[in-house]
Amino acid sequence: MANSLHAAFAAIANVRNEQELKQALMDTLGEHFGVQHWGLYLIDDQSKTEIDVPGIPAVCLQGNPVGRYVAERHAPAHEQLILSPEDWKDICPRHDHEHVMTGPIICDGRLVGTLNLARAEGSPAFDGNDLADLSALCIHISAKLATLRAKPTTFKSSLPNPLTPRELEIAELVAQGLTNAEIAGKLWITQNSVKQALKRMFRKLGVSARTEMVAKLHSISSPPPQ
Repeated sequence: MANSLHAAFAAIANVRNEQELKQALMDTLGEHFGVQHWGLYLIDDQSKTEIDVPGIPAVCLQGNPVGRYVAERHAPAHEQLILSPEDWKDICPRHDHEHVMTGPIICDGRLVGTLNLARAEGSPAFDGNDLADLSALCIHISAKLATLRAKPTTFKSSLPNPLTPRELEIAELVAQGLTNAEIAGKLWITQNSVKQALKRMFRKLGVSARTEMVAKLHSISSPPPQ
């Protein structure tokens, strides 16, 4: 797989919100896939509205066999996988959308968006390698989106809590299942800093393991019975 795609994977992993996803792909997709147009289409989890649609999501891809294939199978497709060139021309006569390819963005088992690519007239058609690369990108985007949309665990309590705000931030990431390396990456600190912080947190809470710590903080955060 091309190094440019690995760079995109790393960029996707580091985005802080859904709006940054497009920017993470900006410098990669056109060059890697040789496309003149592309679009990232996401449905907002709350308002069900479009977010940051730069190019072609609604054009040539909705209400046709390519879009239906992706929606039904949750798998990427290009027009030649489903249609003859003549049939595709009847559906989309635009010269700048001579060839199109789209892949699914999945969250919680449902389709929540698509990543769409288009090549202009005279460009080669998309092939199996393109489909494989798009599938890999969609997997990374879907995984990141699931993380961004997950409801974070927060530890708040009116009871005295011995942990500092930074330590509580680390505890919340531990509760989400992140490793020391992942926590370090999110908080821009070293893995050793995370390790040392966890030791202090264990000592303050009188626990010896991550699961014990999370359980203890949940008990502190839970409201007292009425």
